[in-house]
Amino acid sequence: MKIAFSPCPNDTFVFHAWVHGLVPGAPALDVTYADIDVTNKLAAGPGGLDVMKISYAALPWALKEYALVPCGGALGRGNGPLVLAKESFGGEPGALTGKRIAVPSDRSTAYLLFRLWAAQRVPGGVDVVVMPFDAIMPAVRDGDVDAGLVIHEARFTYPSYGLRKLADMGEWWEADTGLPIPLGAIVARRSLDRDRIAAWARASVEYAWAHPEASRAYVLEHAQEMDPSVAKSHIELYVNRYTAELGEEGYAAVEALLGRAAREGLVPAFDLSSLR
Repeated sequence: MKIAFSPCPNDTFVFHAWVHGLVPGAPALDVTYADIDVTNKLAAGPGGLDVMKISYAALPWALKEYALVPCGGALGRGNGPLVLAKESFGGEPGALTGKRIAVPSDRSTAYLLFRLWAAQRVPGGVDVVVMPFDAIMPAVRDGDVDAGLVIHEARFTYPSYGLRKLADMGEWWEADTGLPIPLGAIVARRSLDRDRIAAWARASVEYAWAHPEASRAYVLEHAQEMDPSVAKSHIELYVNRYTAELGEEGYAAVEALLGRAAREGLVPAFDLSSLR
């Protein structure tokens, strides 16, 4: 079975057991490690793999060929994207009006949250610039853009770039909806057995929790130069009960985000029932 997910610690932690043949009855995996912006594009076109990790924001473009797998993804509380600026940036979020803001993708949950937040908080809008997520903090630090929307381990490392937090998209979303933040989704081709894929993914998650040291070398190998303590914090933040089972609250969060985004014209209109 061909699968694509990111080299980020949460994904390698979740899929370590399955990748290494530790999930009884699960098929062998042919793994492609790819940034989520790459898999988002694959899911929307003809070149997608059997199973992929994509952004929840990309689901409306993928649902014709792919079904949402209710296990293995990333939702949660207290783990939303941050809007960062240099320490010298003056003013509050409203001062971003007309400024250049770097975002990691225009088909990411981070982007949808930012656009929905900015519609309320930044009158007049902003000038959005898409760039790889790992280039955003250096670009803000160097003055190439006025602010940046960051994800992943940047939540922990931004002070080392001389940056400060202007807003936390997760705090805003949770206060506004009371729901967790839908970040990364696992999808499978509709021709495959979604329930079996979910069961194998769940078994891999449960193995990871039961044997947290087993995946350590694999996680750090793909995290490359990331400090082990940062990788551990990353896993603790993004791998949680919603990873094992999306559940009714998880589905409600996805429906709330994509329903709002569709009404704002940020994603194509679609039938919300096709998520289940």
